[in-house]
Amino acid sequence: MASTVEVAPSAVTHEHSRSSVRTIAGRILSLVIPIALWFAPLKIDPTAKHAMAVSLFMIIAWITEVMPHAVTGLIGCYLFWILGIANFELAFSGLVDQTPWFLFGAGLIGMMATKSGLARRLAYMVMRKAGSSYSGILLGLIITSFLLTLLVPSGLACVVIMATVALGLMEALGAARGSNIGKGIFVTLTYTAGCFDKMVIAGASTILGRGLMERAAGLQIYWSLWFFAFLPCVVVTILFIWQLVLRLFPAEKGTHEGVSAYLEDSLAKMGPWSAAEKRAMFLMLIAIGLWMTDLLHHISPAVIGIGAGLLALTPGLGLLNQEDLKKYNFLPILFVAAAISMGDVLVQTKALDLLTNVMFAWMRPFTAHSASMVFVTYWTAFFYHIFLGNELAMLATSIPPLMNFGKAAGVHLLPLGMVWAFASGGKIFVYQSGVLVAGYAYGYFDSWDVFRVGLWVTLAESLILLVLATTYWPLLGIR
Repeated sequence: MASTVEVAPSAVTHEHSRSSVRTIAGRILSLVIPIALWFAPLKIDPTAKHAMAVSLFMIIAWITEVMPHAVTGLIGCYLFWILGIANFELAFSGLVDQTPWFLFGAGLIGMMATKSGLARRLAYMVMRKAGSSYSGILLGLIITSFLLTLLVPSGLACVVIMATVALGLMEALGAARGSNIGKGIFVTLTYTAGCFDKMVIAGASTILGRGLMERAAGLQIYWSLWFFAFLPCVVVTILFIWQLVLRLFPAEKGTHEGVSAYLEDSLAKMGPWSAAEKRAMFLMLIAIGLWMTDLLHHISPAVIGIGAGLLALTPGLGLLNQEDLKKYNFLPILFVAAAISMGDVLVQTKALDLLTNVMFAWMRPFTAHSASMVFVTYWTAFFYHIFLGNELAMLATSIPPLMNFGKAAGVHLLPLGMVWAFASGGKIFVYQSGVLVAGYAYGYFDSWDVFRVGLWVTLAESLILLVLATTYWPLLGIR
């Protein structure tokens, strides 16, 4: 699947300048601060202190993005091992955890849906049903974004798929850059692509969050339980974002007959359903069906995801082949594995207790009541995410100490972790998500547009979550 991304020159210059300053500062801080901590004459166990020093290197390097996250993670794991902080099995324990391989399976499923054309066909079909008005187009984009979350567990891939559809819609509507229609369409497809994967265990960040919660707290988190817990939020979010964008970016033009013609023509060019699309749909329905019933059969979501992904690679099915596997990006898998390894080392060396006191001890007075716990946890995660722009880094560095804090405070760990992971979806700045950066690169909206939409959505979802966590979740056994 190819797509041309047109990037505004001013946006590139600004982003490059900001990235250069951050990289230089990151290189300095990621070395100076850990080394200072390593040799600091603190009255704590040396092994715990050294584990914290290496972890600080990883955390600072992740925040400032001085190198690819996976490379930083592998260097950290190597340092844990070579410096005698942990043995090899502990330092690289994340590689034998099911979480990174769940991500691998999910990635293969997404590749299958994209390569076969299934994802694009479903996008055109949903958009055709939504109607040709601006209002119908926005609603169709939002619903399609949610459905693609189930098929393509990658916000970036969803943006590219939907942008291909949107560019054709823009041409049919006669909407130019800078128009409200253009802003509304691209803000919608971009923001929702990074929003719904917090309500379904689909994207890399949610898969990582689930894995860290299970590892640190000894929980078993079912795919179906997560899905039904956030299902009301999905419905409200769809309606809220739809109406919000209509009001923030009212259309300059009304209905355009060219939209219907464009969608019909696009589907006609794809022709009848191919054998690969049918096989991909069949495999996807089996995987989703098993995920949604895992409370009954207790098969791990990771087992289902990995199995479906590997089945797609089976010769003879015509879905994925060796060349597709060569193109697979394994860096997110290595990053997730390194993040889990870091958490394991911090737990085993008792360094996690020290980090917990620094990061979360102040929250203890607010844990007495479920409402205050949900509210404080959500907004703490939101502001923490502002400073740790990358979602994966935000969750990797915070969930282990959060779970440790929950144990010490006597808080129910499952809702605590779910609220925290969900709050990572609240974003008001472009830099907070690679998905937002990808959508921003098309040049149809600016950072102020993201801020306005993000702030309203974040406020609305905090209220939705407050109601769900205190009234609906206990009915599902999440308490």
